[in-house]
Amino acid sequence: MTVSSTIRPTKELLRDKRDGRALSLEELRAIASGIGDGTLSDAQVAAFAMAVFFRGLDAEELPAFTLGMRDSGTVLDWSDLDRPVLDKHSTGGVGDKVSLILAPLIAACGGATPMISGRGLGHTGGTLDKLEAIPGYDATPDAGTMARVVREVGCVIGGQTDDLAPADRRLYGIRDATGSVEAIPLIVSSILSKKLAAGLGGLVMDVKHGNGAFMSDLDDARALARALVDVAVAAGLPTVALLTDMDRVLGSTAGNALEVRESIAVLTGAPDADPRLVEVTLALTRALLELGGLEGADPAAALASGAAAERFGAMVAALGGPADLMERPDDHLERAPVVREVFPERDGIVVGHDTRGLGLAVMQLGGGRAVESDVIDPAVGLAAVAGPGASVGRGGRPLAVVHARDEASADAAASAVRRMIVVGDSPPVDRVGDSPPVVTEVLR
Repeated sequence: MTVSSTIRPTKELLRDKRDGRALSLEELRAIASGIGDGTLSDAQVAAFAMAVFFRGLDAEELPAFTLGMRDSGTVLDWSDLDRPVLDKHSTGGVGDKVSLILAPLIAACGGATPMISGRGLGHTGGTLDKLEAIPGYDATPDAGTMARVVREVGCVIGGQTDDLAPADRRLYGIRDATGSVEAIPLIVSSILSKKLAAGLGGLVMDVKHGNGAFMSDLDDARALARALVDVAVAAGLPTVALLTDMDRVLGSTAGNALEVRESIAVLTGAPDADPRLVEVTLALTRALLELGGLEGADPAAALASGAAAERFGAMVAALGGPADLMERPDDHLERAPVVREVFPERDGIVVGHDTRGLGLAVMQLGGGRAVESDVIDPAVGLAAVAGPGASVGRGGRPLAVVHARDEASADAAASAVRRMIVVGDSPPVDRVGDSPPVVTEVLR
């Protein structure tokens, strides 16, 4: 790292942070720059990550470090657009396909969405993995292509390119190797550095809690949401966070091509669309439109009219996918060779989900990654997942439908589904009558 007259040697900065002392704004920006350009060694980056894991970053340090991470690469400029530039980020969950519906909804309502998304790891699915189930779709367009598609269509969903927040990409890999992924300051700076680099004018955070979320405890999720909102606003990005329920699969599918099919069905007005999926998508969209000064837009109308579906189809075609995906999804999305209904051992009513366990079952089928190098099978997963309160049994509705590559993996997934979907004699107490709301709290 280049040391100015006001910045002490890296070893001194690491020692101070290790001992709990605050670093100056200039020092933190220099550390972020050194992570991004490689002048800090892997050992120094690991030492910084562990020091932050144990000592944290205070209310002034965290925005400064996050902005330094943003400035380690290119910051997109949308100053020539006549629409507000808006985006959403989710902390991840099982069956979370909201981004595929929300981005074209924002475009249909008068906003622009350059959405930088990620891949799944462990029990949660990744938006890029879902989109790569679409033949020909370029999930990692370069900055020029992203800018062109946003201007032409109004939205684009793609991965982080080499020139966007490179310090984050390097730091995340070292955090993963050193067991410091869970530190809230590092989570916040990782998420927001990419969003700030995208040149946004407004951001909505979907912070999930429940047994299928990374932050399963509501208080932990609230603390993360509060930190994200506070740091984003301090960095100049208007942000609101919604705490949402992940005690059950979101929607009726989990698995990449299956989730694309479900998203297309929602966008094209399927009458049996999962109401919780629609509810959380519209709530996030409305919060984002408000941030962008588009309160008069009606996302429900844009969904019902097909305007959002038109934008999604145009985005897919502009990024190399089939032009007729919305009209003929089954002609393009791969299907698994083994499809099997899974019934419970006895008739009854679904009491609850071990949502994380269902996500892991999809991973074992090949629909997710245990490590980043694993190859995704786009066709496998679970469909028609019965939610809490649903009546299931051999004479009627199955627990789920397994889509598998072979009989052995179908057997294993069926066994997992029977363990992870709990069946009882009566609905759970908190689900008598209306289901609990999918949106738990809103933090501004």
